[in-house]
Amino acid sequence: MSKHPHLNLSRRERQIMDAIYRLGRATAAEVLENMPDPPGYSAVRAMLRLLEEKGYLRHEQQGPRYIYLPTLSRDKARQSALKQLVQTFFDNSTEQTVSALLDMSKSRLSDEELERLSALIDKARKEGR
Repeated sequence: MSKHPHLNLSRRERQIMDAIYRLGRATAAEVLENMPDPPGYSAVRAMLRLLEEKGYLRHEQQGPRYIYLPTLSRDKARQSALKQLVQTFFDNSTEQTVSALLDMSKSRLSDEELERLSALIDKARKEGR
């Protein structure tokens, strides 16, 4: 599997991975039900096989059905994707990344969210990051 999961996936492959992460484990039919503007069932099955070949998914057989599971936890995939995003678009700068995120969402942050962010900054400061 790629060092940076989800970076080389097509839009449909990402939608499938998102559905499986949301569900935890899923059959092809369940994936199909959880995709926006889904393609046909056989296309989903083909993409599931491809994702398995690429190492993003594995399956368990339950009777005649395959149950698909991610090979990497959502947290690990999230961390890897975020690390690549920070390196690629923000010159590996946490400050630039956080600043961009705050600019995007400043009107939507509640006082509670701002307090939690402030506490995280205080914690990072104390830990000497």
